[in-house]
Amino acid sequence: MRFFRHPRTRTPRLLIALVLMLQMSGCTSPREYLKNGLKVGPNYRRPEAAVAANWIDADDVRVRTSCDDLSAWWTVFHDPALDWLVCTAYRQNLTLREAGFRVLQARAQWAISVGTFFPQQQSANGSYQRNAVSTETANGSNIANPYFSQWDTGFNLAWELDFWGRFRRAIESNAANLDASVEDYDDVLVTLLSDVATNYVRMRTLEEQIRVTQDNVKLQQDTLKIVHARFNAGTTGKLDVHQAASVLEQTQSQIPELEILLRKTINQLCVLLGRPPEELRARIGSAPIPQTPPNAVVGIPADLLRRRPDVRRAERRAAAQSALIGVAESEFYPHISVIGDIGYSAQEFKDMFQPSALTGSIGPTFQWNVLHYGRILNNVRLQDARFQELVANYQNTVLNANRDVEDGLVTFLRAHQRTAHMARCVVEAEQAVRLVQVQYSAGTIDFTRVTQVQQDLVRQQDILVQSRGQIARGLISVYRALGGGWQIRLNGCDSTLPAKPPEQVPLGEPKRLPPVAPA
Repeated sequence: MRFFRHPRTRTPRLLIALVLMLQMSGCTSPREYLKNGLKVGPNYRRPEAAVAANWIDADDVRVRTSCDDLSAWWTVFHDPALDWLVCTAYRQNLTLREAGFRVLQARAQWAISVGTFFPQQQSANGSYQRNAVSTETANGSNIANPYFSQWDTGFNLAWELDFWGRFRRAIESNAANLDASVEDYDDVLVTLLSDVATNYVRMRTLEEQIRVTQDNVKLQQDTLKIVHARFNAGTTGKLDVHQAASVLEQTQSQIPELEILLRKTINQLCVLLGRPPEELRARIGSAPIPQTPPNAVVGIPADLLRRRPDVRRAERRAAAQSALIGVAESEFYPHISVIGDIGYSAQEFKDMFQPSALTGSIGPTFQWNVLHYGRILNNVRLQDARFQELVANYQNTVLNANRDVEDGLVTFLRAHQRTAHMARCVVEAEQAVRLVQVQYSAGTIDFTRVTQVQQDLVRQQDILVQSRGQIARGLISVYRALGGGWQIRLNGCDSTLPAKPPEQVPLGEPKRLPPVAPA
């Protein structure tokens, strides 16, 4: 029985007691601790997210689910001006530059966390002191030399060993944050390119609206001449003259409003290009509303998880937070460190580096935070709750990504149908205008009918132009929702404008019938 009282048997007992205390104090079991690579806390796994099996309009022949390259989706419009705007915005946009600097910040923060894995404190020191000791104190008369110098120099080191993975978890968290910052940059880039394309289409749409309105002004001016001619001939009254003039002024008033919107759109484009507002049309010339291809390449919904930067960013933020659970849990366990210092101390400088002047110490130490009244445990719960919040955010981001694509698709597909109907509607409206002018000139109808038909033509032509622009904006929304375009930072961009952009006539515009000459 004396064997159990031998001092050497106390070490195994202490180790067993220590292991039991560690197991009771933390949240990670020994098996999980070993499986995690000697790190406490959970190992991250990508959360599940609900993704649709197919798009709602997958059966439409205009929807291609083949996985084509969307890295330069704006080139499907075959518009040199748009290509130049996209490349210029990529090189000069200041919001994108801000996102780039956030990537550099995250990279520096990751490098800082990597440095904490190695000895955390390392410092060299040195000092000189001239000292005086009182000889009037007790036993002061025994001091042979009350005035003396002291030279000291040395090096200190303190290294907390990453026994529980606290520093490695922090490195994981900052590495995931670095990934998230890159995804944030890509998300800003995707948004930038789509904003440039959308504003460009809006600019071309407004230009076309202004042109159509000016054509209607000319048509109504010709009508006013007819009314004046009939008034001078005594076949109509002053009321028709006033009514024709009122309709003309109303149509003319729409042009300044459209010009205001056009100027604002151009100014917004300039900001996206990273330059002060200027008249961009002098640089890029005039062109029709960009024509879209007959179909849209969308891939499958599951591609969103790898293609959309905002989805990947949400997932990386969840990964970063997961690692912080392990950082918080490591506070349950003792912090084991090795500290040491070495140096020289001497009264005279000439003796500083003599072997006899050497001083130093080295040894292990630990610090164990105990009796924290639930603060450590509740911090673990806090970090876990934040992780669950980010998981829900990731899953919600995936759902919104699906919705964005569906919204863009239905806009693109239905805008085609709407445009076809409106094109035929405008042709019929122009025929109606021609007929009422003939009938009014013959005196078979009153001018109220002429006014009504002409106003209908103005409104229907405006709707036609807007619906044509909506087709292009719908396709842009699809490619933005699919997360295409960020690959430009990998592939680069090279686009230049021709010296003199050619004037182009909008495609698909209904042929306008000539107005009737005044009777």
